[in-house]
This record gives sequence, structure tokens and C-alpha cells, in this order.
Amino acid sequence: VQLVESGGGLVQPGGSLRLSCAASRSIFSINAMGWYRQAPGKQRELVAGITSGGTTNYADSVKGRLTISRDNAKNTVYLQMDSLKPEDTAVYYCNVLGKRAPGWPTQDYWGQGTQVTVSS
Repeated sequence: VQLVESGGGLVQPGGSLRLSCAASRSIFSINAMGWYRQAPGKQRELVAGITSGGTTNYADSVKGRLTISRDNAKNTVYLQMDSLKPEDTAVYYCNVLGKRAPGWPTQDYWGQGTQVTVSS
């Protein structure tokens, strides 16, 4: 199972970015999808998650600024990032909780990470 991320980059404070993550069609089923981030010297943390039914949850630090969504038909999850702050600078990782094939255990799959830098 491959997760292909795109959309990172350099943006000024107050700016916007949109991250995308597409899971390969070989995955059998997807439960939840989400985005994590890891800043230098810090632990990886959950930014936002979304279930197959569309229920979302966010880290307190991003509520009202970041929006997660998904397209189940395309096995794709998005993260719309608005009003970005320097403290949002990190490597962002896509996460999928799902099954590779019938009878396989539900497990986590990770993208390769995409750098987001918020700086003037």
C-alpha cells in the first residue's frame, strides 16, 4: 500500500496551503485517515483525523484554521491549511488506518512526509 503526498512548501504567515494524500487502489478498506506532523526536536503529533463516516477531530492548536476532508471514491484525504503560523512549520505525514486485503489485520500506513515551512 502506497500513500502519495503532495502540496507542501514555503508560505508566509497568514497564508494557505492544501495537502493531498492518495492511497493506492490496492488497499482493500479504509477506516480512518489523518494527518500528523513532526517539528524538529519534537514528537510526532496528530493534527487532524477523519473517519469513514466523516467524523472529524482536530488538535486544539489548529482548530478553526485547518480543515480535513476525504474523497472515499479516490481514497484521498486533504488538509486545507489557512491562517498559517510559524509554529505550524513541520513535516506533515499522511496516515491511513485500514486493511490491505480481506482477512488481513487493520493496521497503520504512512506517507513519506511533506515539508511545510511558514516563514516571512
